[in-house]
Amino acid sequence: MTTIMVVTMIALLLLGFPMMIPLITAAVIGFYMMFNGFGQMDTLIQQMMAGIRPASLIAVPMFILAADIMTRGQSANRLIDMVMSFIGHIKGGLAVSTATSCTLFGAVSGSTQATVVAVGSPLRPKMLKAGYSDPFTLALIINASDIAFLIPPSIGMIIYGVISGTSIGELFIAGIGPGLLILLMFSIYCVIYAVVKDVPTEPRASWKERAVAVQKALWPLGFPVIIVGGIYGGIFSPTEAAAACVLYAVLLEFVVFRSLKMKDIYAIAKSTGLITAVVFILVAVGNGFSWIISFAQIPQMILEAVGVNEAGPTGVLIAICISFFVACMFVDPIVVILVLTPIFAPAIAATGLDPVLVGILITLQVAIGSATPPFGCDIFTAIAIFKRPYWEVIKGTPPFIFMLILAAALLIMFPQIALFLRDVAFR
Repeated sequence: MTTIMVVTMIALLLLGFPMMIPLITAAVIGFYMMFNGFGQMDTLIQQMMAGIRPASLIAVPMFILAADIMTRGQSANRLIDMVMSFIGHIKGGLAVSTATSCTLFGAVSGSTQATVVAVGSPLRPKMLKAGYSDPFTLALIINASDIAFLIPPSIGMIIYGVISGTSIGELFIAGIGPGLLILLMFSIYCVIYAVVKDVPTEPRASWKERAVAVQKALWPLGFPVIIVGGIYGGIFSPTEAAAACVLYAVLLEFVVFRSLKMKDIYAIAKSTGLITAVVFILVAVGNGFSWIISFAQIPQMILEAVGVNEAGPTGVLIAICISFFVACMFVDPIVVILVLTPIFAPAIAATGLDPVLVGILITLQVAIGSATPPFGCDIFTAIAIFKRPYWEVIKGTPPFIFMLILAAALLIMFPQIALFLRDVAFR
């Protein structure tokens, strides 16, 4: 049965069907083979509906809506201008500013693809004009955007939290340390690249210009305060923080900045609705698929076959990292989280691993895979937005992928990178 389900999925993917079709087809085939027909098909449908029933998932469309409002408004550009005013003049400062802007916008949007668009669109032309090569620029944008998956809010963390029953608030706080670590690594590499390539520096901003840039960015900087401060202070749950972000985004862009008009609401709502529909369909179908493979005890068979159950905590973490990293090179990150998390759940429970640490490592791996050839989703977002060929987009990615893998290794060796802030906030 397992072989037939896997072959069916691969065949449909190769034929170009969207991911939801291979998943549901494989689930239906597995259901038919287990129950010798479709007499109890309502059970599978109930499992699919159960996948989108958790109240925590309400945060997903809200964060998507808030990000869409800010991307179309002025918030992203104000954050970028503030970062540029302080570090744009140092060697490699423009590249470091790009990475920092991706991190700040990640603290607002929670989406890697939204970050590619919001930060990459204004900063790529500036980097090219400053003398950076296009492969380096594109690789920096798509890989620095991965930090958005770690810095709260993170859609990936919400999905993992719902599937595994892990506290989303704890995941959000735990993602800050690894996100800042990756930003530091990227910044060091950017400075070294600029020195080696002798990239010219930007003009130094005056303190008056910096003060003006900070003043303009104060309102957008309220988003991470609402999310992190609200959850850390016990004022909001993650879902309530998402709702507060939407309200804040509406007030900011429609009332304070007046960058959007009432006529823009339809386009924003349509875009958010389409993205949300795709996400929720994937979650529903993924939950049905996960129920099938769990009912058939496929996870236990796979783990026993590869010897993960006897590997110990470190071995399980390494196996998780490799599996999620490779899977996200080919498949949508949300689907990978939905399918693989239940497979590793028995080994995680058996070894007593902290589910928050596991969640951060999984989120990091799907972020890496999102920007890794051959089919990382951020690669194709960059191709569509910047109109550049595939090989040019991926040419500069190896150094960044190496740094991201190094960050994962450091997390395995030093879990407190992720867990320190969690322990301070919740223990």
